[in-house]
Amino acid sequence: MTSGASPGLTLRSRTGVDYHFDPGALCLELLPTGGPGPYRVYEILHTPADLVTWAGRSRLTPTPELTITAAEVAAARHLRDTLFEITRGHSHGEPSTARDLDVLNDFAAAAPLIPRITAAGARAWTPGTGTALLSTVARDAIDLLTGPHAGRIRTCSAADCQLIYVDTSRPGRRRWCSMEHCGNRNKVRAHRARTPEKEG
Repeated sequence: MTSGASPGLTLRSRTGVDYHFDPGALCLELLPTGGPGPYRVYEILHTPADLVTWAGRSRLTPTPELTITAAEVAAARHLRDTLFEITRGHSHGEPSTARDLDVLNDFAAAAPLIPRITAAGARAWTPGTGTALLSTVARDAIDLLTGPHAGRIRTCSAADCQLIYVDTSRPGRRRWCSMEHCGNRNKVRAHRARTPEKEG
């Protein structure tokens, strides 16, 4: 995501098609960068520049000026994997482990990115570290998990998709990570399933 664009990320499907995915929260935007276990094949956070790039694509507006170390990139992967376990479990009504919650709380305990206002009245950030960035993400996760939308954390209904989002729609009936990706694939499958019946 770039400044001024609608919230969310541009992801690429297995077939090479770009689509828009809005998980509804900063912390959930970190999850598509990789993950634990079998999701490590999707890892994109390898260097400090990778984490800076992610921050620029996230809903942090404007993009903060960041100084990031290799150790903080490893920490970002650790936080992301922990958030994946917490939010995936939460979406299925499963409690989080004490260990995962301790990790989340430890990240949140560090000083976060500090917002400021410019002479022109615009929002900006004081230059920060990777640790401050991760604290901001962790605090966002705590706000989500303890806030009014805690019961609306979902895993995409597509059997072959594990993207996690918070359903902020008024009716609360969102089923797909993206209507233009998994939602559309479901419509196509449903149409193909009905077509033989009409022709038969």
